[in-house]
Amino acid sequence: MNEEQTVGAMLADKRTSRREFLAGATALGISVAAASTMWSKAAKASPKKGGHLIAALVGGSTTDNMDQQTWTDTFMISIARATRDSLVEVGQDNSAQPGLAESWESSDDASEWRFKLRQGVEFSNGKSLTTEDVIASIDVHRGEETRSGAKGVFQAVEDVSADGNVIVVKLAGPNADFPFLMTDYHMNVVPSPDGKPDLTNGIGTGIYKVTDFEPGVRVAMDRHANSWQADQFGFVDSAEILGISDPIARQSSLVTGDVHAINKPDLKTIKLLARRPNVEIVDVASNFFYTAPMMADQEPFSSNDFRLAIKYGIDRQEFIDKIVFGYGTPGNDHPIGPGFTYHAADIPQNTYDPDKAKHHLKKSGFEGIKVDYSASDTAYPGAIDFAVLMKETLRPIGIDLNVVREPNDGYWSNIWNNKPWVACYWGARPVEDMILSINYTTDAAWNDTRWGSPRVDELVVAARGELDHKKRAEMYREVQMLISQEGSTLVPAYGRDVAALSTEVGTTGQYGGGWEMDGGHFIKRWWLEG
Repeated sequence: MNEEQTVGAMLADKRTSRREFLAGATALGISVAAASTMWSKAAKASPKKGGHLIAALVGGSTTDNMDQQTWTDTFMISIARATRDSLVEVGQDNSAQPGLAESWESSDDASEWRFKLRQGVEFSNGKSLTTEDVIASIDVHRGEETRSGAKGVFQAVEDVSADGNVIVVKLAGPNADFPFLMTDYHMNVVPSPDGKPDLTNGIGTGIYKVTDFEPGVRVAMDRHANSWQADQFGFVDSAEILGISDPIARQSSLVTGDVHAINKPDLKTIKLLARRPNVEIVDVASNFFYTAPMMADQEPFSSNDFRLAIKYGIDRQEFIDKIVFGYGTPGNDHPIGPGFTYHAADIPQNTYDPDKAKHHLKKSGFEGIKVDYSASDTAYPGAIDFAVLMKETLRPIGIDLNVVREPNDGYWSNIWNNKPWVACYWGARPVEDMILSINYTTDAAWNDTRWGSPRVDELVVAARGELDHKKRAEMYREVQMLISQEGSTLVPAYGRDVAALSTEVGTTGQYGGGWEMDGGHFIKRWWLEG
C-alpha cells in the first residue's frame, strides 16, 4: 500500500480519531499543517458528544459582568454565544441564519421587518420564551439613556411590537441589511419578567448555562438539556473559559494540554507553535482590523493636518512584517477592509511618506510636540511592539511619542475610549452599516475618536436604505474616502482571526467570520475527539 492509499484508508476508517490520523500522517512524512488540511477536507466531521472543553482567552477583565450592554471583547462574547441567543445568527458560511427567529421578511422598501419567533424555546431557568422577552431585550439598546454599545445599531428603530408570535420592527428608514444587525453580540435575548430584562443572572436560551462566574478569571458552563438547538449543536457536556492575558502563558497552557483552545496566539512565535504535533493553527479571513483612535476633541488630534502627519508617518508594511507577521494586509485608515462587499480597493492608499508627514505636521503647528500613546497587549498581541516602532518612525518627522504601558486588566473599561490616543482593535462585523453605525457616525455610542462628519452621517443613512447595488457602492466608497483622509483613527492593518487548537478538538473545518473563535460560537460548535 503506497502513501496515498494509506492516508485514504485512515481517512475512510470511521474508527480513526483526529489525533491518530495526524500521528499516522506525520509518520509518513506529511507536515502537521498538510495533515490537518487533509482531515478537514475529508469532512471527517462526525461530532462526538461528551467531555469538558477548556479555552484560554485574552480579553477578560475583573470589571466584566453579565450585562450585555457593556461587553467589548471575546471573553464575554464567547460566554454570550454559548448561553444566550439572538434572533439571527451569522452562520459558518457568513450568511444570516435563523436563530430565535425561524424566518423573517421585510416590506418592499425594507423599512419594516417581521421576525417569526421560534416556538417551544425555553430559558435555562425553565421559563418559556415570549414575544415580551424579545421586545424588552431589543429595547435595552434603544433610547437616549441606554448604555449599550449597540446604541448606534438600533438608533433607527422607531417601534418594536408583537403581532401574534411575530416581532415587528419599524425603522425610521429603509435598511436592507437589518437582519445582520440583529446578530450584534449585544443583542441577545434574556428573560424579562414584568417587562424588565434580567441582565445580571446569566440566564438565556443558549445550549449552556453559567454555573460559576469569576469576572476576567474563570467562567464555567454546563449543558442546558432543554435547549432548542440541542439536537444540532452543543457536543461537550461542559466548558470552561480561563482569562489569560499573557500570550506566552496562553500558548504554554495549550502545549502542555491544560487547555484545548486559545485565541490570539503570539504571531511572533506562531511558526514554532505550528510545529507542535498536538497543535493546529486556525487562520480565518475576517473583517477584523487594528486601530489607534485619536480623540479629535483634544489637541493635537483636533488638527486634521496632525492626524495626516501620523497617517503618513507610520510604515504599514512594517506593521505587517514585524507585528502580525504576514497575517494581514495594509490598512487605509478606514474600517471597510477587503472582506466587506463594498470595500473600495481603488481609493488612494495612505503610505509611509516622511516628506508628506513633515509637510502636514508643519501645517498643524505642532512640530516637536510630545504626545502620549497608551497601549497594552490586551489590545492585541504586539500592541506594545508597534508603539515602540511608531516612536522610532515618528521621531525623525518631529513627533516625540511617549509610550505608556497600560495594565492588561481593565484596559477596555479604563483606557480605551477614555485616554486621547490608544491601541485598539475592532472585531469583525458582517456588514458595513454595523461597524459604521457603532463607531464612525457622529453620535455613535462607541465613537472612540469623538470625530464626526455630517456628510458621513448622511451617507451611512442613505446607503443602508439604498437597494441599488451600484449606487450603494458609490456611497460606501465616498464614506471610505472621507474617513481615510479626514477621520481620526489610524488603521495600520486589516487582520485575520487566528487561533490555536489542540488536535483533540474537532471542528467542521469551516469557521464563521462574524467574530473570532468561530464567530464566538466555538463552545457550541466544536467537540472533543476523545
